[in-house]
Amino acid sequence: MLLDLSEEHKEHLAFLPRVNSSVVAEFGRIAVEFLRRGANPKIYEGAARKLNVSSDTVQHGVEGLIYLLTESSKLMISELDFQDSVFVLGFSEELNKLLLQLYLDNRKEIRTILSELAPDLPSYHSLEWRLDVQLASRSLRQQIKPLVTIKLHLNQNGDRNTKVLQTDPATLLHLVQQLEQALEEMKTNHCRRVVRSIK
Repeated sequence: MLLDLSEEHKEHLAFLPRVNSSVVAEFGRIAVEFLRRGANPKIYEGAARKLNVSSDTVQHGVEGLIYLLTESSKLMISELDFQDSVFVLGFSEELNKLLLQLYLDNRKEIRTILSELAPDLPSYHSLEWRLDVQLASRSLRQQIKPLVTIKLHLNQNGDRNTKVLQTDPATLLHLVQQLEQALEEMKTNHCRRVVRSIK
């Protein structure tokens, strides 16, 4: 799978061939450090002074590298696919090898950092349900009032919590239809593309 880089990202990475390989390696170190601890404008300003360029240019170059490394790590693309993705940028062979080495050295750490940044959402454990039907009351002798009670057990951070929901069968049927419709929509090409870009 090849990376699809936008024109903006290509512009940000276009700064890399203008500097020597040691600077690109330092940019790679700054990019990984950025993922670990966040942005540090002083680093950009110091590098900009040494290279005699604006700090925005340095920042864009680092951000372009961050995007390249995080997207490659997210998708776990192979060495060959990474080289093909970078080859499109028209860099020298030496720079391509340096970027590949940066990717290979840091992809596991980047994946670990990205997994820590992901939100921890509750996951399904089990479900209990009960159907109650009220057939009559003191005021109404013949009435049918069904009620579905659902007890949903969820896991989150090793803890188990329980949610109790109550609804009538018509609302439950509508909810089931909406969920089935959403599942069908997930099979469309547009949704697949969106999901792929999120991963």
